[in-house]
Formats: sequence, structure tokens, C-alpha cells
Amino acid sequence: MKRLISIACAGAVSVGLIATAHAQGQSLSSTMDVYVFPTEGQDSSQQSKDEAECYEWAVGNAGADPFDLAKQEEADQQQAQAEQQAAQQAGQGAGARGAVRGAAAGALIGEIANDDASEGAAWGAAAGAVRGRRMGREAQAQAQQQSAAQAEQREQATEEQLSNFKKAFSVCLEAKNYMVKY
Repeated sequence: MKRLISIACAGAVSVGLIATAHAQGQSLSSTMDVYVFPTEGQDSSQQSKDEAECYEWAVGNAGADPFDLAKQEEADQQQAQAEQQAAQQAGQGAGARGAVRGAAAGALIGEIANDDASEGAAWGAAAGAVRGRRMGREAQAQAQQQSAAQAEQREQATEEQLSNFKKAFSVCLEAKNYMVKY
């Protein structure tokens, strides 16, 4: 029963996609940047029917729906932007934290070395601020690299899924006597 319901839902989705494509004056394949030419003189209604059948077959066999992948790609881009913004925030305030740590260490060393904690604290704060800023920039650069690498991995995975779908879609249409290029 569940299989029957999922087949009926999938059929309704493909009919909706075909209706949307026709309303825009496009075939289902052209909305996915797949070019289909009938080699046996099939008319446009037969081609639309064949494309819908192959679409369903390709979704089932490739495990990916190109329209869902487009939505996923948009979400991935938004996530990548959010990660880049978070990466830019990484390391902020590191100079101030470094200055505080350096001042504390400098005060302790200055007190021990020459009974002048204030001079040691000043030198320690300056050195700590420089080191803290450098470490903050390094942390920010590392966070941005990591974010970019993760975004690229997600993009490659989506492209691979779309490519697999197009291969399956093409094989099905070629079996129905169409020439297919993408």
C-alpha cells in the first residue's frame, strides 16, 4: 500500500513538473539542461510522456531528483555564507585577550626580576597583543579555509548526484529512441 501511495505521489509530482514546464514553454528535459531529439519522429506529446516516464525511472535509479537538488544547492549556499560569516568572527578579540595574558605574565616577571610589576605588565601587554592578533588572524584564516572546503565538498556531492540523474535519464530516453546530450 505504501509503495502504491509513493508511486501515485511520484506520478503527481511528475505531472506537476511537466505542466509547469509546458506553461513556461519548455519540455521537462530542457528545464534540466538536457537536450533531447526524437530520432523516430515522435511528436511532442509522446516526447513529454516518455520524458515523464524516464524522469521517474531516473529518480528511482539514481536516488536523486534534480529539482530537490536545486533546492538543496540553494540551502548549501546559504549555509556556506553563514559559515563564512562565522569564520570572519573567529579570532576577534584575540589581541585584547593576548594583551591581558601578556600583562599578567609581564607583571609577574617584572615583580620577580626588578620589583617593578607595572613596567613588566606594559611590556607583557604589548607582546601579548601582538601575539594575540597574529593568532587571531591565523584562526580566522583556518576557519575560512575549513568553511570553503566544506562548501566545495557539498557542491561536488550535489554535482555528482545531478550527473548520475542525467546519465540515468539519458539512458532511459536513448532506449526509447531519442538522441540525448547534456
